Amino acid sequence: MRLLCLQHVPHEGPGSIRDWARRRGHAIASLQVPEGGPLPPPEAFDWLIVLGGPMGVHDVDRHPWLRDEKRALRAALDAGRRVLGICLGAQLIAEALGAGVRRGAEREIGWFPVRRTAEAAGASSGTAGTTLGRAFPEEFPAFHWHADTFDLPPGAVHLARSAACDQQAFALGDRVAGIQFHPEISADWVRDLLRHDAADLVEGPFVQRPDDMLRDPDRFTRANRLLDGLLDRMADASAGAARRPMPPPPGR
Repeated sequence: MRLLCLQHVPHEGPGSIRDWARRRGHAIASLQVPEGGPLPPPEAFDWLIVLGGPMGVHDVDRHPWLRDEKRALRAALDAGRRVLGICLGAQLIAEALGAGVRRGAEREIGWFPVRRTAEAAGASSGTAGTTLGRAFPEEFPAFHWHADTFDLPPGAVHLARSAACDQQAFALGDRVAGIQFHPEISADWVRDLLRHDAADLVEGPFVQRPDDMLRDPDRFTRANRLLDGLLDRMADASAGAARRPMPPPPGR
């Protein structure tokens, strides 16, 4: 399988996703979107992974390349490719599927618990999204670094929430998912964030001290393991799901 990661800043790379792909024998490449140039068509990859970044989905005047990225993302969705978004990537997918994206009530930075929803566990419905939702434990520590949030896209299943942010994860079938938190991280990855985005660390009820973010190395291992389970489930998604119709883009 060919994985393509769309990367928005050098210090927010694919992290443990690259390790997972190599262990499973998949080809993986990263593309720095802001460098410009045409983005590959859906025929060039089997799986599109849209990573995080400090910009917002509406910042197209400051970052004109976002327009091309949004078109490429929509094309991948329409072509039935596997698509995973993390943080900004999840917000971009949500917008592409017709959901609103806006500033959240609280800035959420650091390790805070996330809870799986009843829908994700299959307790309230038998929807297809529960296939991915069962990759999440009932409650788990997750690393966050965001100020924006999104609405649940039409037809998607709400998978997880936190005290600061109700929309932490969603799935549309078993080939499209968005995650607001960061399960791909390592301690060095977080150190890079602290170095480049220190201005985000304003006082707030859900903003953790840097030393607390790095205190427990086992949390990084557990986060990566959770992501491995989600990626395995998406990789095993049936070929028939590839043609599941996507909701029309906004304005169509």
